[in-house]
Amino acid sequence: MSREFAFTRVGYVYVPTTNIAQSVEWYTSNLSFKLIDKFQDRGSYLAVLHHPHQHAIALLLIETEDSKPLEISRNGVPFPIMALNCPNIEFTHSVLLGNGVAVENIRTLGAGEAKYFYFRDDQGNLLEAAWSIWDPKDMIKDGYEP
Repeated sequence: MSREFAFTRVGYVYVPTTNIAQSVEWYTSNLSFKLIDKFQDRGSYLAVLHHPHQHAIALLLIETEDSKPLEISRNGVPFPIMALNCPNIEFTHSVLLGNGVAVENIRTLGAGEAKYFYFRDDQGNLLEAAWSIWDPKDMIKDGYEP
């Protein structure tokens, strides 16, 4: 028996930028995203970026004149707007450090079941690199090389 769902997954995440070309370069160079399309919509540019994971959601960079980096306030403490899964968080941490990205120290949860660290993109949006034993395993899309 087939069940109809109103929604099946998160489709994409919107992230603001005041400089779309610079942000596309930053996300492709530092976070392994691939630019799929860039177009004008309602007076500014949008860039559609995909990640290598077969079922990863798309990231849409939204160009805006408003310089308001995103972060969530969690009990008065900054909290990231999205988390990106890493198969090897220590490797990810060292790559970002090597690229000159300011990263926080890796933190471990529980008895090592999960690890994470925070960092900011080129526009100041707060992001999280995350790894856990519960992360889904999947194939990499064709056309994505490390």
